[in-house]
Amino acid sequence: MKAIVISKPGHVALENKSIPEPQAGFVRVKVKAAAICATDLEVLAGNIAADYPITPGHEWSGVVDAVGSEEDRIWLGKRVIGSNDVVCLKCDACRRGEWRYCSEFEEIGFKRDGAYAEYMVVPSYGLCELPDHVSFVHGALCEPLGVALGTLEKAGARFGDTLVIIGAGSIGLCILAAAKAMGMRDITVAATTGKRLGLAQRMGASHTIATGEHDLVEEMRKIHPRGTDVVIDATGIETCIRQSLKLARKGGTVVLAGYGRGKTMQIRIDDIHINNLRVIGAGNNWNQHKKAVALMAEGIVNIEEFVTNRIKLEEYETGLELARKRPEGFVKAVFVDE
Repeated sequence: MKAIVISKPGHVALENKSIPEPQAGFVRVKVKAAAICATDLEVLAGNIAADYPITPGHEWSGVVDAVGSEEDRIWLGKRVIGSNDVVCLKCDACRRGEWRYCSEFEEIGFKRDGAYAEYMVVPSYGLCELPDHVSFVHGALCEPLGVALGTLEKAGARFGDTLVIIGAGSIGLCILAAAKAMGMRDITVAATTGKRLGLAQRMGASHTIATGEHDLVEEMRKIHPRGTDVVIDATGIETCIRQSLKLARKGGTVVLAGYGRGKTMQIRIDDIHINNLRVIGAGNNWNQHKKAVALMAEGIVNIEEFVTNRIKLEEYETGLELARKRPEGFVKAVFVDE
């Protein structure tokens, strides 16, 4: 089969590999769509721990074509999405449903080969069926939508709360889509440039701010003079995190949903202490796939517009370059098998 392989940081190529066989408790998926995520670029750069050589890809959909256990034969031929978490299912963390805290946790696309390939192997316990009327491309976006759902859940966000989202990448825009669906109000999306702010406006953002042209804190004082209920940083950038602490109302919530790339940062602790802020870490998906696909299936959330480029595995260099440079209008490139 064809697969994109990162042999070591900085080295990526399209290779021919043997089609994998699923072990007990796992199934093989014929990949139909695999979206390029910014964290895949971090794996390529060596900024995220990975087991090289590795085939990246954790935003995917496909069809089950082989199973490793007789009890999983019910999945054969099914259109699916699924969790990337490989866990023991036995420890206290797993029993609480907190798979990310499992001591044996491994993630597909980072520690195990992922979806930038014709076939991949995933655990059967994390599968969700993809309805026929939800496209494979849309289904691949259940993963970033799940990140957004988990972020808002961790924030304790409620109907009627005001919201600021810093960052208009796919996670920031997915948070916007989910926040609109749950009835949050007066939502502001801020980004360095206006490249994606037009899309944020079309998705229903009440306000957009290009921070390269305007001071975010000053502009938000005009919009929410007493501060915002929930502020989510989806950038992982120190300046943005500092600003987020100044934007929340007294007693409000700040959510750190951006990847900090291992950097040590400086913040003013009194901005948290004096204003009694709740500061929440919210990385990863937390297995919100079932809820994400249900929202898509019922038409409550439609983010298929995010897919601006459909490409073949052979065009991986183009896809990675688009994800790296993010030209005007670009949001997501997706490998498709059509």
